[in-house]
Amino acid sequence: MHAKQVTIIGSNFAALAAINRLRHLDAGRRLEITVIAPKAEFFYYPSLIWIPNAQRQGTDLKADLTPFFQRMGVIHHPGRAVGIEKKGRQVVTDRGVVENDALLIASGAAYIDKIPGMEHAINPCSGLGAAENFRTRLAAMGEGGTLAFGFGGNPKEPTALRGGPMFEFLFGTHTYLKRRKKRDSFKLAFFAPMPKPGQRLGPKAVSGLLGAMEKRSIETHLGKKISHFSPSGVQLEEKSLSADLTIFIPGMTGSKWFANTGLSLSEGGFFKADEQCRVEGGERVFVAGDAGSFPGPDWRAKQAHMAELQARCAADNLFADLNGQRGKQTFRTELICIVDTLDRGMFVSRFKKFNLILPPCRLMHWTKQLLEFKSLYPYR
Repeated sequence: MHAKQVTIIGSNFAALAAINRLRHLDAGRRLEITVIAPKAEFFYYPSLIWIPNAQRQGTDLKADLTPFFQRMGVIHHPGRAVGIEKKGRQVVTDRGVVENDALLIASGAAYIDKIPGMEHAINPCSGLGAAENFRTRLAAMGEGGTLAFGFGGNPKEPTALRGGPMFEFLFGTHTYLKRRKKRDSFKLAFFAPMPKPGQRLGPKAVSGLLGAMEKRSIETHLGKKISHFSPSGVQLEEKSLSADLTIFIPGMTGSKWFANTGLSLSEGGFFKADEQCRVEGGERVFVAGDAGSFPGPDWRAKQAHMAELQARCAADNLFADLNGQRGKQTFRTELICIVDTLDRGMFVSRFKKFNLILPPCRLMHWTKQLLEFKSLYPYR
């Protein structure tokens, strides 16, 4: 009897958590696991916040996965997924077709690019190149100027946004300029179309974040629709915000290739999943991380921590399904993050029954660095 073939699309948090879990369950290594990803590389996206202030270089955030794949008996297919056929049994890539008996989609998502003039703003979460561009542009401003920071959402999927990192880019830039004794020469502004940005973190977090901006003399423009971007700044509803440099993280949506799968998509463009991480419209098809739209409370977040919880849940159910059972494992929705300011960090956690927020302290900044080390070390 041939080995059961499992395909995983992606090579970041969710994909790696799934590989580790499957090999734990599959002690006899009867599963043949194939990972579809352009490179055998893990990139630690949470630390992009430290690229603009030169606390990290790109090489600090990368890990070559080749040795890990060899240890885990994983086949690397160096391609990009462009579609899915036969209800999940075939993944079409730009390098050929990969067949499987079960599929886990852990490919991440994309950013909405529908606001006119997006080329005039930098999205530092889109990748290393963009974060380095932010660093270069900031250095080129020399002795002063105006920086505008903001983020948007997906009206059709309110949970699909990256608010936390933008607060970190904003506060980190403030600290960076202050350390260089240039803060008084720069004007920092924050804008968002929602009146209470960061509300997923909890009511106290919103007031704490806005209070931190006021304390740092950061101008705020809230609850105004973003019309367009230009080389001179941001045009908001009924007013304009002048800026020499605009940093903006758009809302998230599904990657374009998701439409070529025949699988159910949410209104916001993500793979529609149930509480067991199964994708509607597929057979033995699961999703974990940013690519999925999951049931849960309205404060649920797309973050690495949740991607790993979903991946372990998906791996359990995938393994059970391949062994003739119906996996019933579910994951707990929780929000845990540290909003870093370059020298301190504010710890925020939210669960079904409670919401904990701790005041900024150096310990949380060091903890965030420790989490980076803990995530990268196993693959180096």
